[in-house]
Amino acid sequence: MSKLTTSASWQALQEHFKQIHGTHMRQLFAEDPKRFARFSLQLDDLLLDYSKNRITPTTLDLLLQLAHECDVPKWIERMFNGDIINHTEHRAVLHIALRNRANRPIQVQGQDVMPDVNAMLGKIRGFTEQVRNGHWLGYSQQRITDVVNIGVGGSDLGPVMATEALRPYASRDLHVHFVSNVDENHITDVLESLDPQTTLFIIVSKTFTTQETLTNAETAREWFLAQHPDTAAIAKHFVAVSDNVKAASEFGIDPDNLFKMWDWVGGRYSLWSAVGLSIACAVGMDNFEQLLEGAHDMDEHFRTAPLEQNMPVILGLLGVWYSNFFNAQTYAVLPYDQHLRFLPDYLRQADMESNGKSVDREGKPVDYSTGPIVFGSVGISGQHAFYQLMHQGTPLIPADLLAAAVNLKPLRKHHEILMANVFAQAEAFMRGKTEKEARAELQAQGLTGDALENLLPYKVFAGNKPTNLLLFHTLNPRTLGRLVALYEHKIFVQGVIWNINSFDQWGVELGKQLAKTVLGELQGDASVSSHDCSTNGLINYYKKLRKD
Repeated sequence: MSKLTTSASWQALQEHFKQIHGTHMRQLFAEDPKRFARFSLQLDDLLLDYSKNRITPTTLDLLLQLAHECDVPKWIERMFNGDIINHTEHRAVLHIALRNRANRPIQVQGQDVMPDVNAMLGKIRGFTEQVRNGHWLGYSQQRITDVVNIGVGGSDLGPVMATEALRPYASRDLHVHFVSNVDENHITDVLESLDPQTTLFIIVSKTFTTQETLTNAETAREWFLAQHPDTAAIAKHFVAVSDNVKAASEFGIDPDNLFKMWDWVGGRYSLWSAVGLSIACAVGMDNFEQLLEGAHDMDEHFRTAPLEQNMPVILGLLGVWYSNFFNAQTYAVLPYDQHLRFLPDYLRQADMESNGKSVDREGKPVDYSTGPIVFGSVGISGQHAFYQLMHQGTPLIPADLLAAAVNLKPLRKHHEILMANVFAQAEAFMRGKTEKEARAELQAQGLTGDALENLLPYKVFAGNKPTNLLLFHTLNPRTLGRLVALYEHKIFVQGVIWNINSFDQWGVELGKQLAKTVLGELQGDASVSSHDCSTNGLINYYKKLRKD
């Protein structure tokens, strides 16, 4: 058994689970009228209500003991100090430096990184203001009307999510598009409506060798040169976010238009860096800096708040409680805001790529569940889709509901109906509907006898389904920054508890390596026999279809 599962706090939680797991939240609320006040936290206008969880004060105390036993405060300090906590890649983990609005010195191997961070923010401001105010002109001296971000993974999901979330703040004169999939349909669908004279491409690849990104970038370059064959014009229509100056220059990008990435920022934590160039183009640098301010608010809260009052710590511990003691394998993110529709996609990568690990920091296999399967969608759509499983299915699926009290563009009745659903769903997940209540409801509808008895089992809801509700005033750049940083730190806390490295992603590599081998085999006519019989059969059938 592992050090974690044999620890005193883990063993105490196991015993406590045996005592509490059958307790219904209805009972917990009935016994404690102050439960909401006891189990809620606030940071400025951001409220976290975690009272609708299957916990008691004893549960929380034991979870906090686990956090202390796993040295969570020490790990927080190590991250903010710039220690090499990504031990498999020998790197610091400093996305927090990118939004360090206090400008507190942060050292990496004895060097303060903040001057470089601030210089890059200045460069981003200068570039995006030129593009947005029409001073950046294309080869035909026309202003830029469309920006295309070409990236994949963290170089795409973060900018896509944030740009959509902040749509009300975006320029109406500049349209931002995203291409990530190497499927040709993605880039052809984007390019077909664009004019090369007024289009600017942002190529985002730390190494400038990412196969999917470079394939799309080369296609964009070919599309551009087909309509304007002067390669010198590429410099006016292509910029890059990369560390590889040589490769970007060979592509045709002016080194002055190269924006730096640092190895102490992982891709899925990089939207705060120059990877967020497309976000700043869309909403302006002032709003981008408000996004950074919001993340910094949460960073300071995470760094300084006691564990029992610390939002990311509480969310992280609740996730451990359900994953490791209730054996919940999934976790839902349910934003009740259309502009947050890409947040579940973004958090799916952030969580599953970070904590989808089966080996601990000592290189030993773990004997407990780590990262959950994350899914979700906009709340109202989810209610008419997968909430059925969440309410009456057999899996236990903890969920976060997110909502704004005020919409920037209110319409009569819409927001009240939306918010009624938010509060009602959280209550329904918690309360459920007993057989007695269902019977009374059916009787009120006039059903009796066999008709009532036959329908009755289908009208019962077990309830006792845990939710957290994150309620805030308005979805603005600062709020978005707080929310994203909250989840980043929650994921980190869970990684610390599980004794895994949340900042590498070696599992991404194997498929890439095999794909290089297969790619060469797809390009010839010869029958393939070097793989297992299934892969051989699939490749050969594909080649037959292509030939036919």
